[in-house]
Amino acid sequence: MKKVFLMLLLPALFLMCVTVNAQDGPAPSPFSKVTQMAGTTEITIEYSRPSLKGRTIFPDLHKYGEIWRTGANAATKITFNKDVKIEGKSLSAGSYAILTKPGATTWEVMFYSYDKPGWNTYSSKDPAVSVTVNSQQIDCEVETFMIDINELRDDSAVLGFIWGTTYVPVSLGVM
Repeated sequence: MKKVFLMLLLPALFLMCVTVNAQDGPAPSPFSKVTQMAGTTEITIEYSRPSLKGRTIFPDLHKYGEIWRTGANAATKITFNKDVKIEGKSLSAGSYAILTKPGATTWEVMFYSYDKPGWNTYSSKDPAVSVTVNSQQIDCEVETFMIDINELRDDSAVLGFIWGTTYVPVSLGVM
C-alpha cells in the first residue's frame, strides 16, 4: 500500500514543481502597444522593448548593416486603418512587419505585409515599402527602446525609433 501511495505521490510532487517553475515573471523585453490618431488615420504599433542594461547597442546588441527586427522577441507590427505615405512612398491600409537595417548615419526602414510574428522569414521577401532615412544623435540616453508617433498634424506625423542616443525619424503622410 505504501508503494502505491509513493508511486502516486511522486508524479504529483513532480507536477507541482514544474508548475511552480513555470510561473510568470517579468519579461526581459516587455510588450508594448501604442495606438495614435494622426489626422483621421489610426496607427497601432505592437512590439517588445529591449533595454540597454549596461550594454551598447552597436556592436553589443546589433551590428551595423544587419537586418534587425526593430524590437525584441517577435516582429514589430504596425497597422494603418487608411492608406499612408512613408517618406512619400504609398503604402496601403493594413498590417506590416517593420524591419530595419541600422547604419552609423542612415537606417533602412522596411515595411513587409504582416503574416506572422516570426521576424526572420520577412528578410527573404520583398518589402512593400523600403526607405532610407538619416539617424540623429540625441543628448540623452534612452535605456529602453521606444517607438513613438509624434509631430502630429492633420496630414502628417513622424514615426520615431529611439534607443540609446539614437533617434530615427520616418515621415508619415496621413489622411
